[in-house]
Parts: sequence; C-alpha cells; structure tokens
Amino acid sequence: MTSTLLSGVALAFGMALGGAAAAADCPHGALDERFCDVDGDLIADTPTDAAEQLDPDTLIFAYTPVEDPAVYKEAWADFLTYLEDATGKKVVFFPVQSNAAQIEAMRSGRLHIAGFNTGSNPLAVNCAGFSPFTIMASADGSFGYEMEIITYPGSGIETIEDIKGKQLAFTAPTSNSGFKAPSAILKADYGLLPDRDFEPVYSGKHDNSVLGVANKDYPAAAIANSVMTRMFEREVVSRDQIVSLYKSQTFPTTGYGVVYNLKPELQDKIRNAFFEFDWSGTSLEEEFSKNGEAQFIEINYKEYWDVIRKIDAANDVSYACQ
Repeated sequence: MTSTLLSGVALAFGMALGGAAAAADCPHGALDERFCDVDGDLIADTPTDAAEQLDPDTLIFAYTPVEDPAVYKEAWADFLTYLEDATGKKVVFFPVQSNAAQIEAMRSGRLHIAGFNTGSNPLAVNCAGFSPFTIMASADGSFGYEMEIITYPGSGIETIEDIKGKQLAFTAPTSNSGFKAPSAILKADYGLLPDRDFEPVYSGKHDNSVLGVANKDYPAAAIANSVMTRMFEREVVSRDQIVSLYKSQTFPTTGYGVVYNLKPELQDKIRNAFFEFDWSGTSLEEEFSKNGEAQFIEINYKEYWDVIRKIDAANDVSYACQ
C-alpha cells in the first residue's frame, strides 16, 4: 500500500505542477495561480485535460483535527465503508494533527476527501484546491455553530472586559471560532488587542481549549460550541465547569469536499455517497447526533462562506500559499 500511495502522491504532484503553466493564463481570482476559476464560483475548476485528472486506487479521507482522532476514526467507519462501496475504491482514514498539516496534505496530493473546519475552508480552497460541497445539518435542515468565549466558575472573569490583563486561549490562527472571529470581535466591539490587552496562547485544538478551561489551566478561551456540546454529551467535561461569556452569530460548520483534480466521474460518486448515505443506526449518527446533526446538505462555498471571508478581511488574513 505504501508504494501505491507514494506513486499516487508523485502523480498528483506532477499533475499540479504540469497544470500550473496552463492555469497561468486563466482567471483565478484569489486562488493560487496554479488553479483556474473560469466560472467565477471561487473554487478551482477541475482540469479539462483528462491527463491532469486524478483517479487513485486508494482514496485518503481526513476529518478536521481533534483531540482524540481514534474517536473520529470510529465515528466515520460506517460512512467510509459505504464510500468504498460507492466508489469501488479503498478508503483510508488519515488522522491529521493540525489544520496546516491537513491543508499541506491536500496541496501536495496526499489527501483526496476531507472535512476542513470553518476557518480553514478559505485557505484550503485557495491554496490547496479544495472543493467543498456539503456540511452536516439537523433533520430539519438547520445547521451551524457559534463561537463562544468561555471561562470557569470563580475565575474572576464575569464580562469580556475582565479578560484585559489576563490570558486568553485560542486554538490555531487558521480557525474561525478559535482565532479569527474572536480576534475581530474583541477588536471591533471591545477594543481589546492580543499582546497589548491580554496574553494570547494557543492550545492547538478546540478540545484542548475546553479541557484547559474546565481544568483551570486557562482563565478563558474562544471555542466552537459544537465541539463543546459533543464533549458534554460524552461527559469529557461537565456543563457546570464552564461559564459562557459571549456567543456569536451562527457560522457554517465543517465543510466536506474533494480535491479539485479528481476525475469528474469519481467526484460525482463521492458527492452522491454523501447525499445518499442513510445515517440511521450508524457510527456517524452515534457521534454527531450529540450535536443534533442528522444529514448532509448541499452548500455553495461562495455564498455560505461569505461571512467567514469578511472576518478574514477584517483580520487582514491572506490566502496566499506559504
């Protein structure tokens, strides 16, 4: 299997480089110059040349970084089995340790299907050729989560202003609710800036931030409440260990999709698998129903991630590949 994966990486990377020259003369908007966006939907077009399209024997899937990847490998097991049947290909769960590692894996051809968290989606789209088409939703079609700034009982922090002079935990710079949204809100609404008004620290993951506050390692943290809710349901932490100081507007959740240069027929099979999968009695339902999610619904990146791109603009975030 290792040799198959390595050869797939080499092939994909070669295709990416080969397509760069062709993409140089096409419209690409904010996308990296090796991608084209002729239709203006803000995501990379699938190459029209069949020689530049990828059809690997093994598909690699990665879920957004979490505290315990083993939990989510099991949670996705039934869906990935269904995906194997739908595509006729072997599907491997790839546990990623950071948002940056996940983006780089797709950019270098080592990742084909993924769920990128809310804040990472624009960078994955523009830098790695990610093409998101679905998010999880409840049975009635509602979706989303909120950013919350949390503390613990008795911390001495009763309002957002009380964070001044103290430590605030973020997750990672690419996270929407774990960094970008709270940074924009703290600056615009409260006049609070990191390093000047409070000490920023980075936990790496939302789970770490929630645990850090619950265990009184951090006096406050900015987190995605969907992650916190699942932790409550799994009894990793209890609700009485957390006090919410702020709750934002609703944001789109993790976006799922494929790398742009998979063969169109394969992309269609993967899309159909997401939309046709029956959650009832599956490992996916067991884990994600804890947050009220029950199905995959179709999304449009240009529309659904508009608010996230505006937050990025307010934070002077660049989508340029590093």
